[in-house]
Amino acid sequence: MRLFSFATAEKRTDYLGVLRAFDDARANYVVLLHAGDVAQILDRIGQRALTAAEITPLLDQLHEWGVLERSYDGSRAATLAEYRNRHFVYQFSRLGYQAFRAVEDVLAARLDDAALSRLALPDLLADLHELADANRAADGDLIYRKLRRLDDTLSDMATRAARFYLTLGDLVRTTEITPEAFLAHKDALLTHMREFSSDLARYAPKLAAAIAAVEETGVPRLLARAAASDERVFLTLEEREADWTSRWAGLTQWFVAADGVSESERLREGTMSAIAAVLSLLRRVTETRRGGVSRESQLRHLAGWFAAAPTEDAAHALFQAVFDLGRPRHLSMVHPDADIIPDSRSWWDAPPVEISRTLAETGRNAAVGAPSRVQRNDASIRRLRDVQLAAQRARAEAARSLAAGGAYDRVLDEQETEVLLGLLTAALTARVAVSGTVRGSTGSENGVRLTLEPNDESTTVQTVRGRLHLDRLRVSVQ
Repeated sequence: MRLFSFATAEKRTDYLGVLRAFDDARANYVVLLHAGDVAQILDRIGQRALTAAEITPLLDQLHEWGVLERSYDGSRAATLAEYRNRHFVYQFSRLGYQAFRAVEDVLAARLDDAALSRLALPDLLADLHELADANRAADGDLIYRKLRRLDDTLSDMATRAARFYLTLGDLVRTTEITPEAFLAHKDALLTHMREFSSDLARYAPKLAAAIAAVEETGVPRLLARAAASDERVFLTLEEREADWTSRWAGLTQWFVAADGVSESERLREGTMSAIAAVLSLLRRVTETRRGGVSRESQLRHLAGWFAAAPTEDAAHALFQAVFDLGRPRHLSMVHPDADIIPDSRSWWDAPPVEISRTLAETGRNAAVGAPSRVQRNDASIRRLRDVQLAAQRARAEAARSLAAGGAYDRVLDEQETEVLLGLLTAALTARVAVSGTVRGSTGSENGVRLTLEPNDESTTVQTVRGRLHLDRLRVSVQ
């Protein structure tokens, strides 16, 4: 943590300016800087002007913190005395540069940077198709570039989603809501989340199919070719291949649920929950504006009453009536017989209560011994976890049974009915009207895909709950 000391030091503005000078030089492919070079760059980029004599102790302190590395430079000496005193040159250390960038990212963070990357989904689909073609053609360089692009795109989408929901959670949990600021952006916020959820539901089956097409070309050969073209020279071939194997497993887990729920399904469920939270916040803001009463308005009226109090005694009486801070009695001790001396009686009128010597001398209650051990019910935790896993396995088994037997000409059991209704919800959400007509749509869950197509006649699905009538629609489950 010493690397971040420059951000909290007394001269933090000067330290940050010096490091920005190093970052500017680094962008121009200059690594080593002398104190005089830093002064020139600060003057050029418009930072606070510092002389070389003022910059030298700053550079030495940054070196002590590990942000900069220092080395000798005898080439700058003009005399023998200067050569013996040898000038220092400085450069970023590896971790020091990361610490500087982290501080710069925090200073540059803005609320409008939080957004879901809906447009990344078609790029992922196109890159997966090109990756399969590259593996068939045994083009190792192209495979490496496509895997890098897929990994970067997916990482950026996950990071942006996490930042978006963190910002959204702060907005929903806040107690000081500004109705004007929220109502001005609520439509764009809800539209943004609904479009992202719709696109994610529409692209998830296509991305899963594209991943399957890549796997058909041979994943071991794919990863071996990517590792051979990888330019990280400090890693061995085996380490690079293991790294790409791990990254490919993470990529497939996003869209293909090997056991349980995929990351894309979790993200979609989180988006739907976020939409519900924003709608709940909208109701609260609307009710507050309709009623005209909020915590802010109450405090403003109270402040006006205090300001209009005719005397100081009247202000004290108002304070007592509002906050009621004079009611607690006997140092939080109660009378042995609450029926004779109730707790609501003021301590000015109640008789004294005996207290312990420890409380009278130190103001703290007498210790009653060591606290009892926290009881952890590990058996119940394991039992609940087993029940959760059993429910997930039952749902996955019902999904496979539904895919194997189809939805028609039989009676679906309770689990199959739940799976079918969930798939129908996903498919109906993804349906978009085009030129007055509605095309077919799909929904996926637990590796099972439901296709919803228009039909000339209505169809009926038999379930244990009754008949499910689909108006001019027909479903197929694979």
